[in-house]
Amino acid sequence: MLKPLVKYLFLIIMLAISQLASAQATRTWVSGVGDDANPCSRTAPCKTFAGSISKTAAGGEISVLDPGGFGAVTITKAITIDGGGQTASILSSLTNGIIVNAGASDVVAIRGVHINGVRTGLNGIRFIAGKELHVENCVIENVVQKGIDAQNSTPNSMLFVRDTVIRNAANVTNGGAIFVKPAVGVFTTVSLSNVTMDSNKFGLRIEDRTKATVRNSIAANSNPGNGFVAFSASAPTEMSIENSSVNYSAFGGIISEGAAAKIHISNTNIFHNAQGLIAASGGQIISFGNNKIAGNPIPGAPTSIIDQE
Repeated sequence: MLKPLVKYLFLIIMLAISQLASAQATRTWVSGVGDDANPCSRTAPCKTFAGSISKTAAGGEISVLDPGGFGAVTITKAITIDGGGQTASILSSLTNGIIVNAGASDVVAIRGVHINGVRTGLNGIRFIAGKELHVENCVIENVVQKGIDAQNSTPNSMLFVRDTVIRNAANVTNGGAIFVKPAVGVFTTVSLSNVTMDSNKFGLRIEDRTKATVRNSIAANSNPGNGFVAFSASAPTEMSIENSSVNYSAFGGIISEGAAAKIHISNTNIFHNAQGLIAASGGQIISFGNNKIAGNPIPGAPTSIIDQE
């Protein structure tokens, strides 16, 4: 007698799961006056990113209909969150603003979102797992840990940050604008373009098994730390910096530390840091001979200069 009942219950559960999946939309909407009980359509939007994400299909998009505060969110699948030019805010007091813990092939994009930790929030964005994370046209500020903390466990993951401002992640113990430290055996590629990192403990710091490209970006007023850092404990770590500036760092402007750490610099301004260039413990700083280094009490020097073709 029990077997037919079990089969019946199983069919009901599977039907409910199927209906839930089919109810997910490729585009959902949030509004400052929405309600998470709504279906998250344009005419009946949700209130929060967290409320909308369960109703958005993998690979879909959450769009912001009008200004509002939409709450912290954990992303576990491929998705885009698009502020759409509105004031799309996350106030993340005592928590992380956005956690990305997605699948090995998932691509996540966060566009036009303002994350404010109100000086008690942890990380602006934590990138734990996922193939690609794109952060575009965002502002991240006032967190006590990292603006973006990328300690990814996904092999060959990628982080892209464009047209974004990260400021006031200046906590002496845990602060910093962008920190990249892949899990053991994992490689990460980083690309920064038009990124301003102001008044953080450091600008960009990458560690073992990371390759980073920095273009048209600024690291300024790093206190008590550094502008750009490539650190290698055991595995290769490489950074290239082009058409960028590092200014007013309380310790060092550009630091390459460890025998497998290497930084290339081209057309970069290194002004008014306590120390301009620091190559430590066998690290290399390779210049193309077209940089400007001035106003640093200890200017430092590249470990080598290569000719431009």
